[in-house]
Amino acid sequence: MTDTARNPGTADPQAARPGLLAWRNAVFALFFISGLALATWMSRIPAVRDGLELSTSQVGIVIFGLSAGSVIGLVAAVGLLARLGARRALVLGVTISSAGLITAGVGTSLLASTEVVFAGLVLVGLGMGSVDVMMNVEGAAAERAVGKTLMPLMHACFSLGTVVGALAGAGASFVSLPVFWHLAGVATLVLATAVVGVRYIPVRSELGDVPAPGAPSGAASAGPAAAPLWRERLRAGLSVWGDTRILLIGTIVLGMTFAEGSANDWLALAAVDGHGLSNTEGAIVFGVFVSAMTVGRVFGGPILDRFGRVPVLRACAALGILGLVLFILAPNDVLLYAGAVLWGLGASLGFPVGMSAAADDTKNAAARVSAVAMIGYFAFLVGPPVLGLLGEAWGILNALFLILALMVLAGLAAPAARERSYSAPAPAARG
Repeated sequence: MTDTARNPGTADPQAARPGLLAWRNAVFALFFISGLALATWMSRIPAVRDGLELSTSQVGIVIFGLSAGSVIGLVAAVGLLARLGARRALVLGVTISSAGLITAGVGTSLLASTEVVFAGLVLVGLGMGSVDVMMNVEGAAAERAVGKTLMPLMHACFSLGTVVGALAGAGASFVSLPVFWHLAGVATLVLATAVVGVRYIPVRSELGDVPAPGAPSGAASAGPAAAPLWRERLRAGLSVWGDTRILLIGTIVLGMTFAEGSANDWLALAAVDGHGLSNTEGAIVFGVFVSAMTVGRVFGGPILDRFGRVPVLRACAALGILGLVLFILAPNDVLLYAGAVLWGLGASLGFPVGMSAAADDTKNAAARVSAVAMIGYFAFLVGPPVLGLLGEAWGILNALFLILALMVLAGLAAPAARERSYSAPAPAARG
């Protein structure tokens, strides 16, 4: 009974125990390649802007393709998980995003077509949005199975991927590597890693991975008998939107994700256009930001265990606000980099804490995690075009003040993430 409650996501908890480390590491790898792919694109935004001769508002519109695709992917993730199961759905999502990176590279370096870049970013967002939900669902399940706070460390792997991507982007910019070859190389690496990694993700019945009767081991259920099952899972997934606590947790994630996502979209360009740095220096500032996020997530688990979610989230909001003020108003490079560090630390724990809080109640945890991720990633839909339009009118640095209000909102909503203990019987006993 205890094992089932702690590890509800495995078809056979005892059989899955020897593979628990491999499962955890596979999720770590998925987070890493997601960060790598995202930062690869973000670090080359100034080069894409220069190559296509875009204005600030036009850059915002192009990035909107990534945002729109991400939201579509987030919405589709629940259905994909219910229909395909985690393994096949993850490979499909990574394949789509990898194809999108290559398409964006073609549009930049080979065709000089803004429309092709936009279409590629829609594919990148579609694939990465769906993968984001899926890997957080897997991360929450692995965290429960291990019995330790792992979600911040998993998101640290994402941040580590963004650090590697940002540094590689700075290097690619320094040697004037064409955007196409840079994006195509990373896309190939990301897809290969995902194909290998998903083999270590366990089969889980609530995600539709249970083999049909008489089917070979590891085969997904198929045929008419499976249809009511995945439709039932889909309906259960949609029902969590009536939970007020989930909506408030989503508010926390929304504010923190906006702070993180706006840096991904605009920090390098704001450093270049707002503070007069070179494209390479802008990529380095972005690298400093994602490095700070990585540090915050690596040490976030022990800090959360000692002080609790609510005070840590409030402290993160305060750090993020201070960092934004320093970054926007910095009169010299020292304060500029200090602002990027504090901004990164402030935004580091909101998303992983939100995912863990959503999964506190293991009943229908996959749908709860999916719902919070969708709310949070709404920032990726509205952020780029809004900041682009504001930046065109008042300057990109002034546009960043919008993030302050959302960080305040996230801090005020922090009590919704308070740790809760659910001692209900195992799902089978609940009927």
